[in-house]
Amino acid sequence: MLLRLARIEELALLEDLQRRASLELGEYRDALLAQADAIVLPAEQIERGEVLVSEIDGRIAGFAVVLERDGIAELDGLFVEPDLWRRGIGSTLVAQAVHDARHRGLSLMTVVANPAAKDFYERCGFTVEGAADTRFGPALRMSR
Repeated sequence: MLLRLARIEELALLEDLQRRASLELGEYRDALLAQADAIVLPAEQIERGEVLVSEIDGRIAGFAVVLERDGIAELDGLFVEPDLWRRGIGSTLVAQAVHDARHRGLSLMTVVANPAAKDFYERCGFTVEGAADTRFGPALRMSR
């Protein structure tokens, strides 16, 4: 597995991956289909080096978006190709994102997570800090 920064010419590929992964979550499918604008990866995030890609045998397997907000790193997105779930790609992306954030001097990693992903993020070292509301319903605010 190769971890690297996303390239701007991959924007459409990354958004397509995000769409496929997001639509696999049954509880969000109808809302996502009704709100097509929810699947977007701003080009500026790629240009600023905020998008980390996992590549396997030349294929993009997943990506993570890490934004800086007031000295804190926020995992703003984590998407893995559905046919590659449960192979360690997501946890590898999270570990690298945490490492990169700490290397940049950021003190904490936070994520607003789908409650169905709670166990995954806990295995990655996150703990629940409270609740959050998203455009798709209730979520968990977690930190590491």
